[in-house]
Amino acid sequence: MDIDLASIREVLKDNRLKLLARANVVATGIGYKITKKQKTSTLCIVCSVTKKLSASDLSKRDVLPPDINGIPIDVVETGLIRALVDRTKRIRPAPGGVSIGHRDITAGTLGCLVKKNGQTFILSNNHVLANSNEGVAGEYILQPGPYDGGNFPLDGIAKLHEFVPIVFSEVPGECGVARGVASLLSGAAKSVRSKSRFQAISILAEENLVDAAIALPFDEKDVSPEILEIGTIQDLIQGDLGMAIKKSGRTTAVTTGEILQVDVTVDVQYGAGQIARFVDQLMAGEMSAGGDSGSTVLDNNNNLTGLLFAGSDTTTIINRIENVFSALGLSL
Repeated sequence: MDIDLASIREVLKDNRLKLLARANVVATGIGYKITKKQKTSTLCIVCSVTKKLSASDLSKRDVLPPDINGIPIDVVETGLIRALVDRTKRIRPAPGGVSIGHRDITAGTLGCLVKKNGQTFILSNNHVLANSNEGVAGEYILQPGPYDGGNFPLDGIAKLHEFVPIVFSEVPGECGVARGVASLLSGAAKSVRSKSRFQAISILAEENLVDAAIALPFDEKDVSPEILEIGTIQDLIQGDLGMAIKKSGRTTAVTTGEILQVDVTVDVQYGAGQIARFVDQLMAGEMSAGGDSGSTVLDNNNNLTGLLFAGSDTTTIINRIENVFSALGLSL
């Protein structure tokens, strides 16, 4: 039957509170019915739920009907709907995706929480938490980062615990390669529970696998295992060519993309004349900006696949998470 918008509005007005009273329903509205992931031309009442559940997992009174007064009901999984947060402000408990940084840098992104020897740590980049090798264990990590108003020591959230040193190569300014790299990438500008097992990769001394560091929170109550606007991490997964990915970062919030290249060797600029070569990296398209360094990268099922650390106006460079975890002896 043909259903006009005015008719649906009347039906929804009379039934929205009853629908919202059912377990799992967080929103009601009017939209076009989605069938087999394709939008149709059929108007319907849309019920947003935190998670799609089978009828057997719900009480009889909480099962949504297929229609009301002949108007179809579509059920869409949205997760919990939260008030949006200013990622550059002080947040306690601090989730992944917010501003953080060593007391002597600008600001980067809190990646996620990890475990080592039974303790909980914050994971981010070396150049975010350890000031590109200049940091010393025990130094304060601020949330938000200094650029975003983080004050020492009042906004201290953790102390630097360990980092993987970055091996730099001094490249002469007149070198054509250096100029090309400088125009392509600016890694330094990007600073502003697993069941899986992975095999570590051996590389030459002058090459790097990861830009990674961990910090020990002063109080575990001050940090959250959630990734802002994404949720909790499920497991680790190896990044593959063509994989759909997403990240939650300080500057550009939640963005999505695709792994466009694997086995990437890339020269990343960390400042004037300071270049570091990284191998076995993942490359995605434009999904980050300055300040997103340290963001964790996940697949569509919230499996952790990488640690974002560099990029350009058109690309994003990501450490493989298995290399990060192997280098620092971490688990989820």
